[in-house]
Amino acid sequence: MTVVVGQDTAKTRRTLTVGSKSIAYYSIPAAQAAGLGDFSRLPAALKVVLENMLRFEDGKTVSVDDIKAFAEWGAKGGKNPREIAYRPARVLMQDFTGVPAVVDLAAMRDGIVALGGDPEKINPLNPVDLVIDHSVMIDEFGTPRAFQMNVDREYERNMERYTFLKWGQSAFNNFRVVPPGTGICHQVNLEYLSQTVWTDQDQNGQEVAYPDTLVGTDSHTTMVNGAAVLGWGVGGIEAEAAMLGQPISMLIPEVVGFELTGAMMEGTTGTDLVLKVVEMLRARGVVGKFVEFYGTGLDNLPLADRATIANMAPEYGATCGFFPIDDETIRYLHATGRDEDRVALVEAYAKENGFWRDETYAPIYTDTLHLDMGTIVPAISGPKRPQDFVALTEGQNAFRREMEETFKRPMGKQIAVAGEEYTMESGKVVIASITSCTNTSNPYVMIGAGLVARKAAALGMDSKPWVKTSLAPGSQVVSAYLEAADLQKDLDAVGFNLVGYGCTTCIGNSGPLQPEISAAISEGDLVATAVLSGNRNFEGRISPDVRANYLASPPLVVAYALAGTLDINLATDVIGQDRDGNDVYLKDIWP
Repeated sequence: MTVVVGQDTAKTRRTLTVGSKSIAYYSIPAAQAAGLGDFSRLPAALKVVLENMLRFEDGKTVSVDDIKAFAEWGAKGGKNPREIAYRPARVLMQDFTGVPAVVDLAAMRDGIVALGGDPEKINPLNPVDLVIDHSVMIDEFGTPRAFQMNVDREYERNMERYTFLKWGQSAFNNFRVVPPGTGICHQVNLEYLSQTVWTDQDQNGQEVAYPDTLVGTDSHTTMVNGAAVLGWGVGGIEAEAAMLGQPISMLIPEVVGFELTGAMMEGTTGTDLVLKVVEMLRARGVVGKFVEFYGTGLDNLPLADRATIANMAPEYGATCGFFPIDDETIRYLHATGRDEDRVALVEAYAKENGFWRDETYAPIYTDTLHLDMGTIVPAISGPKRPQDFVALTEGQNAFRREMEETFKRPMGKQIAVAGEEYTMESGKVVIASITSCTNTSNPYVMIGAGLVARKAAALGMDSKPWVKTSLAPGSQVVSAYLEAADLQKDLDAVGFNLVGYGCTTCIGNSGPLQPEISAAISEGDLVATAVLSGNRNFEGRISPDVRANYLASPPLVVAYALAGTLDINLATDVIGQDRDGNDVYLKDIWP
């Protein structure tokens, strides 16, 4: 790969040649050489914002003093809350929060027509992608027909909205709609839409490269920061403003550095890691701040795990959790089929403009934390807050303590379920769902769940009859590799049939429980539980019948479905019997 840098006429505009192609960009080293300040030790996350200032500097909306403020940020130890005008490259929407924006565009066109103008002039100025993922409900589960029946119901309930969105895609420029049944917006964004380094033509027709950035109408837009794409969730009005080319007013943020060292131990997952990260950052307090992850541990952290950590930025309270561009970013872009010229550009641009993380990467941070990933243990989090980290070995004790202190209910009260040969009691798992953008896009934990299911199915085990099980992958890519590994049939065998591609249980679209179970919970005033591989678990979110919700990795979701209760030490107790009546422990089915 040949990289040549040549000076353009503007102070900070340069030309980068990658292979046989030349492309313009705005150079942070050139800004430093021009005497605008020392930017050499800014965190990569903040350099993305700085580049935005260089590109849009006009002496009015963005001034030279705004650029110099970034150097002052470093000189002041990571603090300089100056107000700036930031312009993201694109906008991501989902079907619930995105529809009003399309309605507004349509209303603008009606207004133009009423004034005798050309409605075709009303279009988004920045690219907008709307992914339909928030509408599928889990009405049917545990059968091969679940997916098709849920999709059919989804279209019945939402046909008017979907017809309107399809019209919007054909009517507006710069506006794309990803149809239902494709995947969750954040996973589609990560796998397909994001480029890490974006390119577009300027007003003179010259192609320019710059960092891929976005805002989204969903809080977990932050997931894409795992691929070094700076993005976060905003309200509908801010998203519409960005869509129409208006800047977002913000303060230069503080950046908290989170150093990761070591490597994950066998038997632990990226979910266990992110639950510990959420606990630590919530305790530190990072609201309104960027968090940037750095350290030698990143050399051992695949991008899928990075995306899991970035995804839960709303849960640890930060604006975003950012991972700089490095070798793993490049590997992921190759693996997910990005154009080879684009991958080469990402690497060349990152190295030339100071965005690349290697062993010499040592920026200034406002504050720092440290975590040795070798200390992570299998864990769950709940019953109401994502930051309430509970080691798996303490799960039963923690649940019983919550029953006494939080729910103020005695253990042991049993209610017979009409027409069934079992009773309901507090602690029973009534929902076990592999769901949400947080984990269902991570092949390490999804294949792990499939392997747990395979071993359990081979022993003749099944989910308990009172558990509503569901599998809602982050995208069709996940189904493809589960099918390719022949693991979907094993998940089916223990009740985790495909129910749809969407947010489902994580946003409360878990669908109704069996009427008999719901009635028993109500009659006994029981504390029923849910276990999900999601990111939110406050009371009432998952189901109106469920008061205690626990976040867990997909393999542990399967294990809890087999056990059927939270009132168990899953790490050491018997979770069920095989077809011959022998006791089975977690260690017997853990891959």
